[in-house]
Amino acid sequence: MKPIIAIIGRPNVGKSTFFNRLTNTKNALVADMPGVTRDRLYGDAKFDDKSFIVIDTGGLSGERSGVESLMVQQVFQAIEEADAVFFLVDGRSGINTYDETITERIRVLNKRIYLLVNKTEGMIADVVEADFYTLGIGQPYAISSAHGQGINQLMHQVVDDLGAPDETEEVDNDSLKMAVIGRPNVGKSTLINRLLGEERVISYDLAGTTRDSIFIPFERNERQYTFIDTAGVRRRSKVSDVLEKFSVIKALKAIDSANVVILLIDAQEGITDQDLTLLGMVLDAGRALVIAVNKWDGLEKDIKERIKSEIDRRIHFINFAKIHYISALHGSGVGLLYDSVEKAYESAMKQFQTSHLTDLLENAVQMHQPPMVHGRRIKMIYAHQGGQNPPIIVVHGRQVDQTPDVYTRYLMKFYHTHLKLNGTPLRIQYKVGKNPYEGNKKADNRTEKQLTKRRRHTRQLIKKYGGKKNKRQ
Repeated sequence: MKPIIAIIGRPNVGKSTFFNRLTNTKNALVADMPGVTRDRLYGDAKFDDKSFIVIDTGGLSGERSGVESLMVQQVFQAIEEADAVFFLVDGRSGINTYDETITERIRVLNKRIYLLVNKTEGMIADVVEADFYTLGIGQPYAISSAHGQGINQLMHQVVDDLGAPDETEEVDNDSLKMAVIGRPNVGKSTLINRLLGEERVISYDLAGTTRDSIFIPFERNERQYTFIDTAGVRRRSKVSDVLEKFSVIKALKAIDSANVVILLIDAQEGITDQDLTLLGMVLDAGRALVIAVNKWDGLEKDIKERIKSEIDRRIHFINFAKIHYISALHGSGVGLLYDSVEKAYESAMKQFQTSHLTDLLENAVQMHQPPMVHGRRIKMIYAHQGGQNPPIIVVHGRQVDQTPDVYTRYLMKFYHTHLKLNGTPLRIQYKVGKNPYEGNKKADNRTEKQLTKRRRHTRQLIKKYGGKKNKRQ
């Protein structure tokens, strides 16, 4: 098994920068301000072909109220899961009272602790390390997460201590990735916690609590899943904070990373323009989709009917997606989401034989002929599958690139129905067929001989009948 290492420390000591360097990614948000990371963020890392998992955590600031208290819970849950702890301190500012408080709390946890003195570029390592021996939790390691100094020596020691396995020994499981998206404060983290059955992601009544896109691997009924919890997406004009702009970008990237997207809508506010914008993003990415209308419990019957009518009217074009009416807080209807997600994923990854797709194309054309273009009928000859997630059907023929959008929508609906696809969009692509005689010299010669023979015969007819007519005249 891969060892797990939790990165902890007070705010703004460089934990996320260190996480990004170990994982060779930019998955953790980095900004020159404290409190950027709030949830646990997991990442795969390797060093000298040895693989391990690192967890980025929120800064321990000493606050005991509101969302800060929840962040503390997240940090200590990460420590509980970990085999070792990277405790980062700031080498430039020296020992802080928060550092001493954290030391006292983790000293009793019986975990292997590595004290990392960060931001030591340009400083004498021995001098910096000496100051931090007074914390009494072992040898300090002077590093620079921003510049990479001292990290190789540290990681040689860590992978040996923890017995990290070779990367080739790890099995790459086929995990179904689900992105949970929606406007701020619609209950995304609450829904994930309900589906996971644990407080894995911070759930707090504050818009924008989740700032990163959090990847959460788990197993259910011997099936591998990965949840992607995303930051709430607001209208572009209201995204003024630089940090939130980065969060929105990460949310959109999460859609591309997912196999299936769960769009969460607030029943109490109804479907909004922002919800429609998110739907458009999912459609553009071609991702399978499940729609969950949250906070359904407690609404009056007439309000529920009005909301259903509004949803049917405003998203009638999303006729392939299953809609669930749920309460993430109380669990009503949440269990049914898994079945819809599985069906959507199965449909998105289906494979079809060319003969079957071609037969369906012929049936569709017989039922409704393509239109005329420049006086000539569009000729659709055969079809084959061009991709998955979403399913792509490539139609070959003559003038097919001139097919109007209305006929393309007809083909999409026809295929969607007859292939029995659930929860996934479908795309039609066209490819114009080449002249079968093009580049074939024998065929070209044969065709030219036929044309010469026809011309000769025509001239003979003109001479025979045209001459007699001229004499009469």
